[in-house]
Amino acid sequence: MRTISRMYDNYADAVSVVKELEAADLAPSREISLIANESARGRDTVEPEDRDRGTHAGAGAGVGATVGGVVGILTGLGLLAIPGVGPLVAAGWLATTLAGAGVGAVAGGLVGALTKAGVSHEEAQVYEEGVRRGSTLVAVRVDEAEAHRVEQIMDQTQTRDWRTRRDEYTASGWDPSRG
Repeated sequence: MRTISRMYDNYADAVSVVKELEAADLAPSREISLIANESARGRDTVEPEDRDRGTHAGAGAGVGATVGGVVGILTGLGLLAIPGVGPLVAAGWLATTLAGAGVGAVAGGLVGALTKAGVSHEEAQVYEEGVRRGSTLVAVRVDEAEAHRVEQIMDQTQTRDWRTRRDEYTASGWDPSRG
């Protein structure tokens, strides 16, 4: 199984990608994950009819946000808190990994979960920083035979290579060695 990850600057774009992946039926919904900062850019632009059918993320956690409208992973959206990243809305295998390990038990939080799934440590650090800054991460675990098609779907919506993001973050003062 291979993990393919992309980060989107707009939450609504990431939701659209998840919907397309689910519709293409290249991987079971449980193998698709979406992770976003609680205040991710574009989270407030999810269509109102989708919100009405969605589930309450972090009910009782003071969030009260609703999203969804998709039969797959987005209906399982929940709230997690990761030290250094903050409150996240999350669904899919990454959310299950983080929640099941009690978040703090996963070495490095999101970085640890991604590296355990085969993402390089350097790439995982960039994704964690991106989520912290308001971007949305979509990660899919897929059989190698379907990897190319999954990448095509994920790349139809504008995203930047993680190396480009690393360079941008570093230029703005980010130092991944500081945590």
